[in-house]
Amino acid sequence: MFFLGSHYLDYHLRMFQPPNQGVSAQTLPWSEDFDPAYAEGMVRAVLQLLNEAYFRTQLIGFDHPVARNNPDAPVIMVSNHSGMAMPWDAVAFVSALLHQFNFDQSKVCRILIAPVLNRLGVMHPFAIPDFWKKCGGVDATFRNFEHLMQHPFANVLVYPEGVKGIGKGFNYRYRIQRLATSFVRMSIKYRTDIVPFATVNAEYINPWMYSVGWVNRLVQRISGLPFLPLGLLTPLLLLQPWLFYLAFPAKLTFVMGKRIRISDWVDKPLEDFSESEIMAIRDRVYEQMQEKLRQAVTEFGKRTFARREFFGALRSFWRQFPLWLPFGWPFLFTAYEQSCRNDNPLQQAPASGWKTVWSTLRRRPFLAWYFVPVIGWIPIIIRSLRLQKKATGM
Repeated sequence: MFFLGSHYLDYHLRMFQPPNQGVSAQTLPWSEDFDPAYAEGMVRAVLQLLNEAYFRTQLIGFDHPVARNNPDAPVIMVSNHSGMAMPWDAVAFVSALLHQFNFDQSKVCRILIAPVLNRLGVMHPFAIPDFWKKCGGVDATFRNFEHLMQHPFANVLVYPEGVKGIGKGFNYRYRIQRLATSFVRMSIKYRTDIVPFATVNAEYINPWMYSVGWVNRLVQRISGLPFLPLGLLTPLLLLQPWLFYLAFPAKLTFVMGKRIRISDWVDKPLEDFSESEIMAIRDRVYEQMQEKLRQAVTEFGKRTFARREFFGALRSFWRQFPLWLPFGWPFLFTAYEQSCRNDNPLQQAPASGWKTVWSTLRRRPFLAWYFVPVIGWIPIIIRSLRLQKKATGM
């Protein structure tokens, strides 16, 4: 249920520092692990069901692919980030966009993700190995950002608030946190536009949860997780491990903003900018993003959960109950992963919910631990440590 707003743990620490040496084009960050067929199947068989039945994801202003002003560089897409949970806002957006443009990867975007997602085994949803890499996530380092800018197969998506955005707590909802400057530097260097969009209702993915500094520091020291949301649901996490990946059925809405061309503001090479000038541009972008978010919330944020629509959607997908509910997600995700391992990947969501639950549980009894109070965490942590060891090569 929690933490993966940790999404951008290393944003400010690693990604937004100048590289120590030039970027080589010999090894692309997405060439080895990214599996476009796996990503497409994940959307078709898993995420589209969640987008339609659970989040009822809505794209406003994305009728056409985001066009580039510079054919030699990708556009940099940016948005506010929130949820105090798994990065379901980013997952919903990218998967909905991929579906919108008929799974043409070149018309969508590659997303920079915090290395902690790949590094910590517990961050792999339901112990699926290399989940983020296979789906196209690129570790958020400065070098990888440069790679993506120099090899413009697709546009680039960045959440410049970093972990402070997704972990800011419900009391700071819809208040964009201080932005990093890396996306501004890349926009200037490669003379490419910044395209902001507002993410509405993601604050309610994990509502009424709060962040406490000393608790976050303790949790990070012990486990590597950047924060622990605190609220009425927190104690339940021990009783039901699947709650680690919980999201409430907020109606996720993404609203296109006004394109920003920094060269219209200040037209000179990156090396001629002072640090204060870079931060001034960053602050100006921040103001535009905050104002667009305010407008979008006013227009689209009144029906946070859109309950009538939600229950109507659930009636439409009754045959697939309970796969679209959070306690069914371990079986939905794993069913697709198993179909890939059997060289017969699903191309749409399973037709029968309970049949899929029992058949998946029979093939992978490990999933039962997600529903065992307290001691269920023991095998889950062991499995996570194995994934972590594999990911780090230790």
